[in-house]
Amino acid sequence: MENHREAQVSDAARLGTKINPVTCAMPMQIENPRLIEALSQLDQLTNWEQRPRGEMRVGLEPILDLSARLGDPHRAFRSIHVAGTKGKSSTSALLEASLRHAGISVGRYASPHVEHISERISVNGWPVEEGVLAEALFLALDALRAARAEATAAETATWFDMLTVAAFLIFRDAGIAWAVVETGLGGRLDSTNIVNSDVSIITNIGLEHTEILGKTRAAIAFEKAGIIKPHSTVVTPLEADDEAGAVIARRAVEIKARLTRPDLSKASTIASRNVAVAGAALDVLGELGVTAREGEAVGAWLIDAQAERDSHLPGRLERFVVPAEGKAVAVMLDGAHVPFNLEAVLDDLSGMEGFSGPGIAVVAIAADKDAAGLLDVMKRYGVSPIFTSVSNRFRSPAELQMLAGAIGLASEVIEDPQAAYERALERAAEVDAWVILTGSLYLAGLLRQHVMEQEMKSLSGRR
Repeated sequence: MENHREAQVSDAARLGTKINPVTCAMPMQIENPRLIEALSQLDQLTNWEQRPRGEMRVGLEPILDLSARLGDPHRAFRSIHVAGTKGKSSTSALLEASLRHAGISVGRYASPHVEHISERISVNGWPVEEGVLAEALFLALDALRAARAEATAAETATWFDMLTVAAFLIFRDAGIAWAVVETGLGGRLDSTNIVNSDVSIITNIGLEHTEILGKTRAAIAFEKAGIIKPHSTVVTPLEADDEAGAVIARRAVEIKARLTRPDLSKASTIASRNVAVAGAALDVLGELGVTAREGEAVGAWLIDAQAERDSHLPGRLERFVVPAEGKAVAVMLDGAHVPFNLEAVLDDLSGMEGFSGPGIAVVAIAADKDAAGLLDVMKRYGVSPIFTSVSNRFRSPAELQMLAGAIGLASEVIEDPQAAYERALERAAEVDAWVILTGSLYLAGLLRQHVMEQEMKSLSGRR
């Protein structure tokens, strides 16, 4: 049976339509000179995605100033605001696909990107065109220069502030009705928290970015609950007897927001849990009077098989089959970087064809992540890691190998990510194992095109 990614590429070529770079194996380099120039100017600003976050200073004043100078574009559409340690992007993509299928114009703002910056901003299911993004960024840069000349709050705007306000400009100019907006980090003081959302979603709470958000799940929940707006509705699967869920429930009461919890009793996989959460949010929209093209209230019924296919994202439970030493090896890309999510991923894999038996992981872990917890999960699931290097924001492979050795987990170190991946394939072919690239979406982004090309060549060779 023809692979769905190959079918997408061939169909697009036959019809003469543009390729969607979020899902297809096309070149990811930036081609528009104006966008290259705009991003070059943005790169002169503080980018907390590239710097040690222990030094991070956050606040809404810079983006509020920027936005005011640009006509407050976030007021031109209604919004759903999504926070959580994991599941934000997949839940947001489900909402986007479902609303689009209902005939509602919708935008989605997400972070980080895996391969191309256009993944972060989509309009009606398509990544923003490079030229459109460039012009929005130049408007934001003009506002920044004016703020610097007048010494107002926006003079300290960050890279993420600028991209966020550019996204809102793009949504306004595209005339979208609804935007699904993911937080970047935390919630209360995140740049995205200038939106006045009708519905907020908090997918889950784990220990992440503890040097900024707090050392406990309750402290982190307080920050994420900061996205809930007075008299709005918050959707969360976290129960009231959970320490984080209790914080969210208390905040909802304080600001007279309604809290609704999806039924997860039949949700046994990551995908089914995301569907339950997104479905609950869609039900809330229906209660608010949002209707599909036929006039029927929107709701969880919109999430069908097509919506699930259209919402699949790169680097999230993304499965490939590639050749190695004459065998077909199952390869999974998933950027799980907190222990509870990696455990959920490995649970899901145990029920998938091709992922029984031993596993070999190519792993990179950022310095602010719970490396010991991630390695403990790998040991419990019988996954052998090969540690590799992504950037200086990540733990060194040698340090990770020491942590693994301390718990009796055998590992290898190969500094070059592609060489580490090829070694994993070689070992997998030898012992009938499968491979997972995990610990970081940045690692997935570095290797995704190579993995896709291997799969495509294999498919072509079988014809």
